[in-house]
Amino acid sequence: MALFGSKKKKEEKKETPKKEKPVSAPKETKASVAVEVRDVLLRPRITEKAASLTSGNVYTFDIRQSATKKDVAAAVKKLYKVTPIKIAVVNTPAKRVRMRTKRGFGKTTASRKAYVYLKQGEQINLG
Repeated sequence: MALFGSKKKKEEKKETPKKEKPVSAPKETKASVAVEVRDVLLRPRITEKAASLTSGNVYTFDIRQSATKKDVAAAVKKLYKVTPIKIAVVNTPAKRVRMRTKRGFGKTTASRKAYVYLKQGEQINLG
């Protein structure tokens, strides 16, 4: 009687040639899917600060919470026919507000805005 299989014969494994997997087409990413402008850009943000930034080729837009920088760039390119150099996205958190008509507190809506930087000489007509 053998303890722990010490007298068993060891089987040799035969090496089989590995099959090469066929190269498949690259998967589509979220940004490569066709972007609908109305799903990304909600409206241009028209404030005093945004108006002063337009002189420096920076335009401000309200965007959806789920929109990415690549989505915003594709939407601006599609809608206004200009290519942005840089995009900065800012999240504005919801704030707690006291209700005057009833007891308790409420919240303002959280929003997200994008600053779109353009090349010198390019501009967007928002009006």
